[in-house]
Amino acid sequence: MSGSSAMAADSESVIPWRSSPAVRVGLSLGIATGLYGISFGALSIAAGLTFWQTQALSALMFTGGSQFAFIGVLSGGGGGAAALGAASLLGVRNTVYGMTMNALLRPQAWRKLIAAQVTIDESNAAASAQPTFLERKRGFWVAGVSVFLLWNLFTAVGALLGDAVGDPGQWGLDGAAVAAFLGLLWPRLREREPLAIAVVCGVVTALCIPLVPSGIPVLVAAVVALTWGLLGARATRKRARS
Repeated sequence: MSGSSAMAADSESVIPWRSSPAVRVGLSLGIATGLYGISFGALSIAAGLTFWQTQALSALMFTGGSQFAFIGVLSGGGGGAAALGAASLLGVRNTVYGMTMNALLRPQAWRKLIAAQVTIDESNAAASAQPTFLERKRGFWVAGVSVFLLWNLFTAVGALLGDAVGDPGQWGLDGAAVAAFLGLLWPRLREREPLAIAVVCGVVTALCIPLVPSGIPVLVAAVVALTWGLLGARATRKRARS
């Protein structure tokens, strides 16, 4: 293919923002996850944190599992060090996401700092589900930025209204977030190996839930999936050499 033909093919593959699947997925995740910030805001105030301390956690820590773990330890009578330790442990997965997204998206200069802050479950999932580099970038940034803005906005709402808003779980928001993730995962389960990985990781997660603290089963499942992928890649390279 000539250079002009390649450029034409690339231009034809560019999807407008208004019809981009990555943008739709990113916004859906942003809304579903951001609304759940109401619960964090209310629970954080109930745990004894001030409004500004609550907002600082959402803006700076910005990872839901770690934030809920932090206030959970505090509300249970634990100290600040124990709360920070629990939050840090649950945040380990974002380090793995960060390495993956850095290799996938190759952000430069100041964008790398912002990308590090918005590297979470949702932005990683939205990017990984896309077939092209441009759509992966869109999915990552739209999901990451929309979750960040809405999570902080609704954290403030929950902190100000407190018990008046109740538990967002009763509105089905927890189900909405799960449904959004399943929507991302489903197209990848049409092949045998991804389906097998999903089943194995699901079983591992279910077995770990009664044995380890909240959030750790996901990390264990991620290690299983990563190990599977590495072993599979090694086997593929060996077959290619032979």
